[in-house]
Amino acid sequence: MPFSDYRTALVTGASSGIGAAVVERFCAEGLEVHAIARSAEPLRKLAERTGCVAHGIDVTDRAALADLTSRVEFDILVNNAGVDRPKKFLEAEDGDIDLLIDVNLRAVLHLCRMVVPGMVARDRGHVVNISSIAGAYNFGGNSTYHATKAGVRMLSNQLRIDAFGKRVRVTEICPGRVATDIFAHVHGDSPEIRERFIDGFELPEAKDIANAIAFAIAAPVAVNIGHMEITPTLQVMGGLQTAKPQSPERGSRRE
Repeated sequence: MPFSDYRTALVTGASSGIGAAVVERFCAEGLEVHAIARSAEPLRKLAERTGCVAHGIDVTDRAALADLTSRVEFDILVNNAGVDRPKKFLEAEDGDIDLLIDVNLRAVLHLCRMVVPGMVARDRGHVVNISSIAGAYNFGGNSTYHATKAGVRMLSNQLRIDAFGKRVRVTEICPGRVATDIFAHVHGDSPEIRERFIDGFELPEAKDIANAIAFAIAAPVAVNIGHMEITPTLQVMGGLQTAKPQSPERGSRRE
């Protein structure tokens, strides 16, 4: 659908990075954009810059989300808010698990529950779930994050089945490494972290992800772009590894 067929959008995790870039792009398209984030000051500056409607809401605050979605009919929902606590599952703590499930998965489920039925009733809408390559590929140290993003992937597929017969489109965006401040949020803001994840790499920027989302939304109504993996050209997923046992049985050796 052209952007002109939509009026309103809701974007979570909007104070910085991909979320802020999506808000800027949507506002430039003439949408009434409601931006949700916990960080009040960056959100205020975003509203001044773009004209978006700012809401200082934590996505785990279900009552606040229910109040907002009961007052505004949203044509576009972008579930972008996310957190990470990189740990092997053998070292996971209950608080880390709860936080990732609450923000990365439970909030997405509830916002879809609140918004998608209205889209179905109006026969018009687009859900964009920002997932991750972690929902499909394994890499070390992020076990709970992988699990939540895999849940978002399956939800994205299932929403299309539940809305079958209606012009409600669902797009899952799976970024790889993107040049945003997420690494500073997760690992701490330091020159060492920037050198490890950002400096010297050729990476997509937040605006590139926003442009990809805009491409999916602006596609003809008969076209649903269901899944996009967006990675640096110089990033690959996977890599075969085989370990030798630490204490091999006598007389045997496995490789």
